[in-house]
Parts: sequence; C-alpha cells; structure tokens
Amino acid sequence: MDKLIAWYTQLSPESLAQINQIYCADAHFKDPFNEVQGTAAIERIFRHMFEAMQAPRFVVDECVQQGCVAYVRWDFHFMLRQRAYCIHGTSRFELAADGRVQDHRDYWDTGQELLQKLPFVGVIFRQLGKRFATPQV
Repeated sequence: MDKLIAWYTQLSPESLAQINQIYCADAHFKDPFNEVQGTAAIERIFRHMFEAMQAPRFVVDECVQQGCVAYVRWDFHFMLRQRAYCIHGTSRFELAADGRVQDHRDYWDTGQELLQKLPFVGVIFRQLGKRFATPQV
C-alpha cells in the first residue's frame, strides 16, 4: 500500500510510465465522470487531468486497509483559470495478490466539492442548497 500512496502523492506526467507497476492490466476504475477498464484507459484519465488542470496533486491524510481492500482519504488540489481548488474525497482500492490495484473507485461529492465552487454554476447550486437545507433553530 505504501508504494501506491507514494505514487499518488508524487504523481506526474513522467510517473505515469509506472502505471503497470501500480495497476493490473485489466484494472477497473470509476469516478464521478469516468468508468474505464485497463491501464491504457486509466492512464488517459490521468494524462487528461494534467492537460486540463494546472498543478494537480493529491495529498493523502488517511489510509485504512483490511486484507485486500483499502480506503484512502485524500485532498485533490489543482488550479483552473488562475483559481485554486481543493476536492475532498475517498478512494476504495481492491488489491490483487501481487499488491497491484485491481479495482479503484473514487467517491466525492461533485456538487459540493466542485460545482458549488465554480463561477456562475456555483451560484445556482448554492441557492438550491439554501432552499433545500433544513432551517437551523
């Protein structure tokens, strides 16, 4: 698990060459925007991340592993149009016998963690949130 965490916290376009040491060839990956199978497709997602965002990086603050399943809580920091963002999320990793990732699922709230923070769209989501929130007494 240490190798996986180190790879994520030091992720760069150059380190993507090591993806076959981290993921099984037929690994499954799912996040709120993507669902793919295989290391080539997973690598494309990460390459796109580096193309679409400036200075993307993961900061891992907690990892819990039981047998072949691990949960990792992280913050994803990036810049977009000269503005800093941080998304809080969790990943579930299912590891193969050799320690590589067989299944990877990311969990994060796109509304709260991304859409509410964007100009224009965020205004609509914040207003909806206020409307549907239970009033505090």
